[in-house]
Amino acid sequence: MRMLGRTLRLAVMTAALAIAMTGALALPIGAQTATSDGPKIGASTGLPLPRFVSVKSGEVNVRRGPGTNYPIDWVFVRAGVPVEIIAESDHWRKIRDVDGATGWVHKQLLQGDRMALILGAVNDMIDSPYGNFEVVARVEGGVIARLEACDTGWCRLRIGDVEGWLPKSVIYGVYPEETFK
Repeated sequence: MRMLGRTLRLAVMTAALAIAMTGALALPIGAQTATSDGPKIGASTGLPLPRFVSVKSGEVNVRRGPGTNYPIDWVFVRAGVPVEIIAESDHWRKIRDVDGATGWVHKQLLQGDRMALILGAVNDMIDSPYGNFEVVARVEGGVIARLEACDTGWCRLRIGDVEGWLPKSVIYGVYPEETFK
């Protein structure tokens, strides 16, 4: 999914932590404000934080800070991967991926399309989560699907021309309490 492997990313993050502990590196904090109700709102967009979006293209640099002068920590090499925006700074968004890794991406490299990354080994996609159901597809972990709708415990997804339901527990790209049509 990313050009740099987990081991290299861990080594880079460990080095950054060591530098930060010496006081030589100050990582920027994204601009955000808390509303009186508690949720955070992005200062640049006015949209809620955190929120899910997806990677727009097949080559997206993830940087250590909000600007091209910061080093690239890793590169997404697959379009449609869901990521979570956790902070904003002008034209940059701090994202978190399925592994919990964070970094900064320019806003033009992200899109609002709701996508899902299927977790686990193989999951049965069913035609309806209510009453009797039929399996419409067997979906392997790592597949990216379009999120069509989510209710209490299930999401309707589209993979190519196949549409069906999977439990939220096997999906990255939606919050457990989130519902939408």
